[in-house]
Amino acid sequence: MPTSQSQVSKFDRYRALGLSTFAFTLCFAVWTIFSIIGIQIKDDFSLTDTQLGLLMATPILTGSISRLFLGIWTDRLGGRWVFGVLMLTTALCVYLLTFANSYAMLLVGALGVGLAGGAFIVGVTYTSSWFESKQQGTALGIFGAGNVGSAVTNFGAPFLLVALGWQGAAQVYATVIGIMGIVFILLAKEDPLTQQRRQQPKLTFMEQMAPLAELRVWRFSFYYFFVFGAFVALALWLPHYLMEVYDLSIKEAGIIAALYTIPASLFRILGGWMSDKYGARRVMYWTFIASAICTFMLSYPPTEYIVEGVHGDIRFQFEVTLAAFVLLTFVLGFFMSLGKAAVFKHIPVYYPNSVGAVGGVVGMIGGLGGFLLPLTFGMLNDVIGVWQSVFMLLFGITVISLLWMHFSIRRAERIEIRGDIEQTDLPEFSTPDYYTLDDWRPEDKEFWETKGKKIATRNLWISIPNLFLAFAVWTIWSILVVKMPQLGFTYSSNQLFWLAALPALSGATLRIFYSFMVPIFGGRRWTAISTASLLIPCIWIGFAVQNTDTPYIIMLILALLCGFGGGNFSSSMANISFFYPQKEKGAALGMNAGLGNLGVSGMQLLAPLVIAASVFGPFGGDPLVVQQGAQAGNEIWLQNAAFLWVPFIAIAAIAAWFGMNDISSAKASFSDQAVIFKRSHNWIMSILYLGTFGSFIGFAAGFPLLSGMLFPEVDPTKYAFLGPLVGALSRPVGGILADKLGGARVTFWNFLLMIAGVLGVIYFLPLGESAGSFFGFFVAFLVLFIATGIGNGSTFRMVPVIFLNQRKRVHGDTEVAVKEGNKESAAVIGFISAFAAYGGFFIPKSYGTSIALTGSVSGALYAFIGFYAVCTLMTWWFYSRRNAPNPC
Repeated sequence: MPTSQSQVSKFDRYRALGLSTFAFTLCFAVWTIFSIIGIQIKDDFSLTDTQLGLLMATPILTGSISRLFLGIWTDRLGGRWVFGVLMLTTALCVYLLTFANSYAMLLVGALGVGLAGGAFIVGVTYTSSWFESKQQGTALGIFGAGNVGSAVTNFGAPFLLVALGWQGAAQVYATVIGIMGIVFILLAKEDPLTQQRRQQPKLTFMEQMAPLAELRVWRFSFYYFFVFGAFVALALWLPHYLMEVYDLSIKEAGIIAALYTIPASLFRILGGWMSDKYGARRVMYWTFIASAICTFMLSYPPTEYIVEGVHGDIRFQFEVTLAAFVLLTFVLGFFMSLGKAAVFKHIPVYYPNSVGAVGGVVGMIGGLGGFLLPLTFGMLNDVIGVWQSVFMLLFGITVISLLWMHFSIRRAERIEIRGDIEQTDLPEFSTPDYYTLDDWRPEDKEFWETKGKKIATRNLWISIPNLFLAFAVWTIWSILVVKMPQLGFTYSSNQLFWLAALPALSGATLRIFYSFMVPIFGGRRWTAISTASLLIPCIWIGFAVQNTDTPYIIMLILALLCGFGGGNFSSSMANISFFYPQKEKGAALGMNAGLGNLGVSGMQLLAPLVIAASVFGPFGGDPLVVQQGAQAGNEIWLQNAAFLWVPFIAIAAIAAWFGMNDISSAKASFSDQAVIFKRSHNWIMSILYLGTFGSFIGFAAGFPLLSGMLFPEVDPTKYAFLGPLVGALSRPVGGILADKLGGARVTFWNFLLMIAGVLGVIYFLPLGESAGSFFGFFVAFLVLFIATGIGNGSTFRMVPVIFLNQRKRVHGDTEVAVKEGNKESAAVIGFISAFAAYGGFFIPKSYGTSIALTGSVSGALYAFIGFYAVCTLMTWWFYSRRNAPNPC
């Protein structure tokens, strides 16, 4: 019989707790080592403040991301070996760091050092296995107090640095953590659940990840983003803040910062005990209410008031004194420590079999807060110009967390009262019955005409503006990179091409995951959540571009975040495909994609207009002044290109949440959908769609910058929107033509038209002494955009036909064939959308590579012709020729 937690002796239980806590303390000390040795590294390598900041933040980033994978491995293998091997690996990385002789090597070494931060989730999983539910809060609170390792580094590492230099200090750290890794493997025992895991069938990766489909996990993550992420961020930021605001020395600032970090670590033990005794929910209420009060008071800048009195002006001043600041940050740190323990008290209770996976995600999001918040603090200082803006941001996060938690709990209580049942789950992610379509038969003509068509149309017309906004956000950098050099952003041409291309890279990658989300989450919920996520890059970009000194690394992160918009396409198309019968899928998908694609031209049309004026008044921030060119001296509100979309995104997300539907028959697990990877036609259609949509988004992303380089006398922002506009409008035409003539026939002739379009572009290029013709160049590109739009519609029409026919060959003309065909075609539509989106990265980069190697863009264009020729032959052979194996 497997050993249960109640049968474990106290000695074994507390030995495991002591070993894991001590090991985590050492790991946390290693994780923050750059806060001390970075001082000497900066001098030795002549680093800028930005380079030093990135070096310090890199371990926080990798330590956060690694928590997800380490948590899953601990669930599978047990904590003894994972924890021990992790410490030995970290020791090796820290030791190798001492051989770094360049900044790039330092960053690589910092990636390895960051593994120490992943020890948290390994220890949580291991420690919780030794204790029963009623004791887990206290035990995890004691373990979590290992955060005090940062204080160990702050107090001890300076002495090592003075005596041995940064290399010697790092070698001491490597030796200590390596010895602890060996000691842990030798002295620690397998946790009580290890034998039970071995006797149970092994869960697949997707089965372990299944709880992550619940919004509750992400709500816990948001809590931890504040209580842990903000703790790490403030620990890094407070010394600098105290020196600048209160004019303290570095020693005085360090001592006061310790009054925040030490209680924010040690009182975690109390938070665990209180969570056991009073309940984690109640502790979280105390945490957020107290944190909201503290951050509100800390966010109040020094202010002088003038009151016009009877006998003259009455003046008085309000400011947070140093004594008050110390008291408030102490209280804030105290309640943050309670909250950290309370968040992790929830996890083994709700997810006893997935502590590693769930805790890994929660810990990862919290750690990312420690990486992103310090960068945001500096940006807010530069843009707003108020030191207290740090606490204004934290106040907003706290209030959102408190309201979200309160709403979820009240909703659970209403369910308990209505159903006279105890509601242990917080069902904010459940779908009310009136949003779910249990009976959905679009192929039934009577059902479709009397009921189905109206519902499908409503969902389509809510989906379209959501997709429009996704494309607008995805391509925002196509406008920003054109204007940034004129405004004083000192980025090279290669750096600008990277900013234009990265959203496509991240968007394409996200599409791979988004394409499977609708059957797992439901189309209504996923559309609303994915649209709301666009607020993150829009708001952040709006602040970042107001300051020309914003580090390039921040711009790269923001470009990657814009990939959220690119990912939305695959899930949106997969969702709409479930609503329509086969004979109308082409037109419906064409409408959704075509009008959604208008977001590209909408961005390229509206952004140049709104950045020319103070559209948002004092709320929009100050403008930048054009530094060069014919418009030198003019004011540009570049941030408006991002702020413009914020209210529309909020409205669209709300409309999707309350106006769309989930289809119960469209539910499928990842494994159900993963069968498409065995279908050869999935890969063939991926290549064909790369030729159509990949070209569309790649041309849209690269055309403004390319035309500006080839024809310097032309302002490309005046014309750039026309290409995506005609491409988007022609997409429904492609779907309609495919419905009438056949998708394969339209696609075949369309690729020939694309070859002709590229030849036209080459003909009008500047060459030698010839200046070329912008008019001819632009018209040829318009032909290409039209052709890509038609091809987008026709290829999407091919997919449902191909996969329905495939399933009918297996199951005959039955309802099973229709159901499986719909699920597979929806997954394929999502996946080929992901695959094709990489065209948005490779096309702009191929321009730059061709120009760098040959001095001309012609090489890239001839490569496009070769690729389109291959697509033409594949379409003809597999789908459009007489006796083709799969005519469609």
